[in-house]
Amino acid sequence: MFLRAGKRVILLMALWMFFLFFSPASGQVVETDERALLLVEDGISFSKDSLFLMNFRFRMQNRAGFNTLEGDDFRVNEFEMRVRRLRLRLDGFVGHPRLQYYIQLAFSKADLDLENTLIAQPIRDAIVYYIVNQNFYLGFGQSKLPGNRQRVNSSGNLQFADRSTANALFNIDRDFGLFLYKTFPFSNTSELQFKGALTTGDGRNASAINNGLSYTGRLEYLPFGPFLNNGDYSEGDLEFETNPKLSIGITLSANQKAVRAGGQLGQNLFEARNMNSLIVDGVFKYRGWAVLGEYLERSSLDPITSNDMGDIRIVQVGWGLNTQISRMLDRKHELAFRYSKVTPDPEIIQFQDRVDEVLLGFSRYVNGHRIKFQANVGYKWLEGLSSFENVGNSWTGMFQVEFGI
Repeated sequence: MFLRAGKRVILLMALWMFFLFFSPASGQVVETDERALLLVEDGISFSKDSLFLMNFRFRMQNRAGFNTLEGDDFRVNEFEMRVRRLRLRLDGFVGHPRLQYYIQLAFSKADLDLENTLIAQPIRDAIVYYIVNQNFYLGFGQSKLPGNRQRVNSSGNLQFADRSTANALFNIDRDFGLFLYKTFPFSNTSELQFKGALTTGDGRNASAINNGLSYTGRLEYLPFGPFLNNGDYSEGDLEFETNPKLSIGITLSANQKAVRAGGQLGQNLFEARNMNSLIVDGVFKYRGWAVLGEYLERSSLDPITSNDMGDIRIVQVGWGLNTQISRMLDRKHELAFRYSKVTPDPEIIQFQDRVDEVLLGFSRYVNGHRIKFQANVGYKWLEGLSSFENVGNSWTGMFQVEFGI
């Protein structure tokens, strides 16, 4: 009896897998007796008439990498071999297409913040949107702030395995609050976009701490009109833009009574501090070429905090620069180069190193950014001393596979 039951289970699973991977693969809509629709195209979509829609997607990043001991000592100091990201994404609408939602959950150790805290934080995004029209919508919940372009880019849409060192120190990441997005199209196809956020200032999954808030505003100007497939927020010109496309953005953010070293990120400070961020960035794409540039700056009047024991924790003030240029060799292969640097303010120079880094990357795109193989090699140096013999300089290498739907 158990054997027959097991065979039935296997048969049902086989039929389900056949249905999932073969029947709808051409984009065909499948209708059940309850008028629920299943579409396999851009991820997996479930819907019921016009009252409910859920798009389901997942992705993972598996990687292996190394760092050397020194710039002139190629012995390996450490290996990195792990699942860097494992994400589950759900989005759609409930009740009416104007009322939409976006949920993203994370499951890898790094994504759960377990490397920095003892409390797992699986919620990356959880936000509800109201779509007023195609050029205006509002959001309430937890999401990425309208900060530097590379941070707002999905980590699945990057040319390199990781974002830049400048982004690591000076981005404003995610937060919880109110979000507003408004596009002003012009008759000559150019457009101006405004993005604003009123948030807690304490980062994702934060508890009530004080009465300080964060105020973020961003303007983007696209003089030649929108990019194909939202390419202004996807690295590399995989679309091979037939006409030049350019987007220039500026962000101002004021975080009042922030309790973390980077505002929404970093270790807890011993005292709350006000901090301001300035971000200027731009992206240009044309016929397989792509250029990205970012300048990030954070300031605070009193960046050093201490406790009664004399321990010091600092606000990460200073400025950073990131530049990338890439060329699609054909529709599937790309070469990319990055130079990034971090320069701390003189007030904290004894606690934070100046860091410069160059990277050379090669990507093989199997299915755009969804399925790709990436290899990076780079060199990092400290205090502006690029000589291989300088203490603290090192080489790095990374191989990563991105796989998702």
